[in-house]
Amino acid sequence: MENHVLLFDLAQIAALLVILTLLVKPLGSYMARVYQGERTWLSPALAPLENLLYKVAAIDRDQEMDWKQYAVAMLIFNGLGVLVVFAVLLLQGWLPLNPEKFPGFSWDLGLNTAVSFVTNTNWQSYSGEAAASYFSQVLALMVQQFLSAASGMAILMALIRGFARHTAETLGNFWVDLTRGTLYILLPLSLIAAIFLVSQGVIQNFSPYVKTTLIQSVQDAKGNAVTEQTLPMGPVAAQEAIKEVGTNGGGFFNANSAHPFENPTPLSNFVEILLILLIPAGLTYTFGRLVGSSRQGWAIYVAMLFLFIGALATLYLAESHGNPLVQKLGVPGISMEGKEVRFGLGGSVLFSSATTGTSCGAVNNMHDSLTPIGGLVPLMLILLGEIVFGGVGSGLYTMLAFVVIAVFVAGLMIGRTPEYLGKKLEVMEMWMSVVIVLSAGIVVLVFVSVALLVPEAVKAMANPGAHGLSEVLYAFASTANNNGSAFAGLNANTGFYNLMCAAAMVLGRFAPKVAVLAMAGSLVRKKYVPPSLGTLPTDQAPFIIWLVIVIVIVGALTFFPVLAMGPIVEHLIMRGGL
Repeated sequence: MENHVLLFDLAQIAALLVILTLLVKPLGSYMARVYQGERTWLSPALAPLENLLYKVAAIDRDQEMDWKQYAVAMLIFNGLGVLVVFAVLLLQGWLPLNPEKFPGFSWDLGLNTAVSFVTNTNWQSYSGEAAASYFSQVLALMVQQFLSAASGMAILMALIRGFARHTAETLGNFWVDLTRGTLYILLPLSLIAAIFLVSQGVIQNFSPYVKTTLIQSVQDAKGNAVTEQTLPMGPVAAQEAIKEVGTNGGGFFNANSAHPFENPTPLSNFVEILLILLIPAGLTYTFGRLVGSSRQGWAIYVAMLFLFIGALATLYLAESHGNPLVQKLGVPGISMEGKEVRFGLGGSVLFSSATTGTSCGAVNNMHDSLTPIGGLVPLMLILLGEIVFGGVGSGLYTMLAFVVIAVFVAGLMIGRTPEYLGKKLEVMEMWMSVVIVLSAGIVVLVFVSVALLVPEAVKAMANPGAHGLSEVLYAFASTANNNGSAFAGLNANTGFYNLMCAAAMVLGRFAPKVAVLAMAGSLVRKKYVPPSLGTLPTDQAPFIIWLVIVIVIVGALTFFPVLAMGPIVEHLIMRGGL
């Protein structure tokens, strides 16, 4: 690789990490004030609207909920969301804002898509520009991109209150947390992001698709001359903004963030990566501030950053060395297969690491075209529970479950009852942490096993052998962990995959959410235990290193066998020249 390319990529990566770190404290402080109900600079404009919403919905903001009430409210809200989106997609052909006259979705695809957007997964077994009307994109899918993200942040706030409060029973009000997260955080950031994206060339309209004449005719697969091209239109910038800000993923177009109408310039690419990481990173400081120790938040941020840099470096090295089999054909250097030349290796690797370390799932390159070890990195980031930096809310509450496990194991090693933030960690907290950390992984392994036994699922694999296994593994890892990205080559729009992936999304999302709330309910009732000489310091470098080790060990023990049969075998085959 030429030195100037490497220097540019390193400068881009360093700039992103520096800007992100500088924004952690101001954004985290702002979000803490929002969830505490304190006045912010947006309060004069948004407080009247917030009060009106409570009045219309008959919500008493001062009436708090215990963990069971909070969980029931969350499940009912999300269940209603699935029904509304499902109905819109099935009835799409009769609804307005459908200039291309797209018919309604099939029931299995509609169910899969409804579950996908309500769970913040945004897994798409369809091409957006060829299947979804403007009505469906905006009033069904985009609305859920806001609400699903706000729901994840609300669950996190309940867990934080579990740590911060002592000998209490309640964890806040789900409806208030949902409203504040949407109004004061997601909407303002998305509005700013959408305006910026429009300035870069992302389209925003409700126009019919445009047919244009090609300068030079081309031949289609059957050898026929093609002289026209249809350019899809739509309200793309608005959806692109919340897609990144809310770590939703998906795409208005099938090519996702590789499409020039979604991601036109290297600058838009850089900002979209920053938007993906912004709220998850900022929430670490929010956590530290709300539990009364900003050092605890910074410790978690550093652990996340360490894992992110490690994944980024591995992916960059794998892709920069390229494919030796291709190099034998006279194509030296890095692997640019499936990547956008507008963004180069650095922009592609940054995007892939950010989108799979979080629960975003947007892509600006095709992960199926990565080298085997390159493809292993985003796959492993997803399988670890997307904690680097994770989804909005979901990333941090999963990381906190890892923290509980790390503290518990360390306590056993030194012969002390484990404590974290002044709370004794006992059997209930350990069990719930195991559910949070391992439930999605169990779903992945079981569902992959089933898929390899069902003839319909096997026929959907376009590639045999190790790579085909990686495609199936990636599909269920992505859906169970609510990421939404995919290895191309797997025909996921079949009855089997639509229903099985929908089940994976429900189990992978709501089992951990309920477990988080149950753990929060147990923690909030505990009394405060003052730190002593034997208390394990959890805001210092040794614990950060220990936390990273625990995360890596849990991931390795759970997934190494299946990874060995997929990307690792494929890498050995590639290196062997087979």
